[in-house]
Amino acid sequence: MSTPEHERWTGLTVRRPDDVRAEAGGPVPLMWQMEKFTEHNDRLMNRRLPADFPYEVDRGDAGDSLAALALGTSIRRDIAMQHASRVREAIELGATWDQVATALDITADEARDLLRRWADGQRKLWLGYEAQGEEPIGMDADEHAAVLALAADEDGQ
Repeated sequence: MSTPEHERWTGLTVRRPDDVRAEAGGPVPLMWQMEKFTEHNDRLMNRRLPADFPYEVDRGDAGDSLAALALGTSIRRDIAMQHASRVREAIELGATWDQVATALDITADEARDLLRRWADGQRKLWLGYEAQGEEPIGMDADEHAAVLALAADEDGQ
């Protein structure tokens, strides 16, 4: 499946993590980022093939290295930004704080703190938009309180 945005993305040269944005400035799907990362990475791996390798292959260059670094950074950032909402989902779906903490390789207290900080940020986002008279995004007061209650529940139930 190809869309105009996907075609633009596949032809885009990436050299900085900030290059990894949709034309309108929004996020690029992780799958698209991984596909581009894999293409650059494959060419770089081909550099290690012997000179007399029997098949024609594209061998990576400095541009591939820079793209792989920038894409890796973008992917890491995007995944990190999703952690707190995934923590919320896991707890709401019945996981315990110990299970969430194990999945993140942190303590249960650190996982709860991650959720609280995210909720506070989402609430500030809402209030900022509201203060500017714009349609708010983030968390309203009730949702914020519910997430803070979820974070306070040490059993995760």
